Amino acid sequence: MVKNRCSAIYILAGSLFLAMTMLHGLSASAQQVAPMDFVSVGRGAPLSPAIPGPTRTNPEQLEAYPPAEISGYPEQYWMVGPFRDGEIGVDGAGRGVIHASAINGEVPEGVEPLPIDLFTSEDFYADREYWSDPRYFRCNSSEAVQAQWSTGLIGNDPPRTAAWGYCDRDYSRESIISPYAFDTAQAHFEALLAETTERGGPTQHTYATVPGDWNGRYVWPRGQNWNAELFWNQVPTILSLMTEEYQTRFVQEAYHHGNTNAAQWPAMFCWPEGFMRRFHYHGVTNQPHQILVTPELVQILAGDADNFITNIHIGRSFDVTGAVPRLGADVPQWYGETIGFWDGEVLITWTSNIQGWKVHGGMEFSNKLQVVEIYTANRDDSGEVYGLNHEAVFYDPDALVEPIRIVRNLERQGGLNDGDPYQFIECVQSIFNVNGVATPVAPGEVIEYQVPDMFGRPWAENWRQFHEQDMEAPEEGEDIFSFE
Repeated sequence: MVKNRCSAIYILAGSLFLAMTMLHGLSASAQQVAPMDFVSVGRGAPLSPAIPGPTRTNPEQLEAYPPAEISGYPEQYWMVGPFRDGEIGVDGAGRGVIHASAINGEVPEGVEPLPIDLFTSEDFYADREYWSDPRYFRCNSSEAVQAQWSTGLIGNDPPRTAAWGYCDRDYSRESIISPYAFDTAQAHFEALLAETTERGGPTQHTYATVPGDWNGRYVWPRGQNWNAELFWNQVPTILSLMTEEYQTRFVQEAYHHGNTNAAQWPAMFCWPEGFMRRFHYHGVTNQPHQILVTPELVQILAGDADNFITNIHIGRSFDVTGAVPRLGADVPQWYGETIGFWDGEVLITWTSNIQGWKVHGGMEFSNKLQVVEIYTANRDDSGEVYGLNHEAVFYDPDALVEPIRIVRNLERQGGLNDGDPYQFIECVQSIFNVNGVATPVAPGEVIEYQVPDMFGRPWAENWRQFHEQDMEAPEEGEDIFSFE
């Protein structure tokens, strides 16, 4: 189904950022989509604004925060904060200079605080009228909310003394939503397939013609796009993308990061990471992506705290008789199932049958999430592949009010036999919920353990049981995987 939304003419304003220079001295270009020689119905629309960043990153700088100031890039788009730059701690947060508009309970000059906010509230559910105001979150990005305690920004009387970000900064909603006129991933994918067919495709590659020079190891730098850690956004802007129920879920997590200091990150407990962690910096970058290309299957292997295996089945079609399109059984898979086709050496994919889950500090997503992705080689003047441009559009009618888009560039580090081999990860749990708090437990220690319902938002159940006893939470939809 096609939306009545004008997207045929793409405004090229984002290109004005292509020659910017960061204050830390690295030459940079804007985070753009791959160049194209025609206007597509569903790929290649320019980003505006496009977050500046280096075209190739020194591997030693992959962990670094984006610069606090970016020369030539309007200040309104700089990181929302608050944050510490410099040396990175074990949690990935900075330990250096504080960048905040006010700290330790002070209020920024010219800002009138709300009568209650995330850091003073005793029931965030009752504060819904304030959620659309950045001041409710003290103008923090969601990443900054979850880092307040670990970086020491929470002040000397936490949580009421939490630091403020910059209220005049944000990455706009219009730059996040999809520029394409489709309501569903199926319509988007089929339109791209029809477009490719009209141009003589899709390409039927053999081992002699498939772009085997894509094979290799890839990374992507921190803060490269709006989504990676949500450095660039006010919380209400992210909330505006979501349905009412998922807004509540997002604020619930922010509250238990910033107020109760009771984080529930899946990797803490060796739980699955979930599909959307593929797009979160710390889920997939501490060891490179391993990409293997064949005519029938393209495999992307990645992971830091868990293994992400994306198998792209070339030329296959989904069974559309179940709850969502699928390849196998009518049962959601943690990373979904993916089909695709080639347009020359551009790879276009559609992923469906995804198990709903969450990304800490980011949005939760439902079993209806589906994604269209476009991979295009970045080549230098000699034709050598130095990276892959990756454009992805997300459709989730349960969680999102409109489709959204993420663009990133994977930077090639070498061939499949360069560097350390991929380390397949097996998580051994050493942190358990004890009285509602994630607690390291030593071998031999005996604790009372409640088995979580892995298909019933176990993080939220923990918060409700131990941290929301006196709150009035709205009722949620029925758990489709009830074992009672």
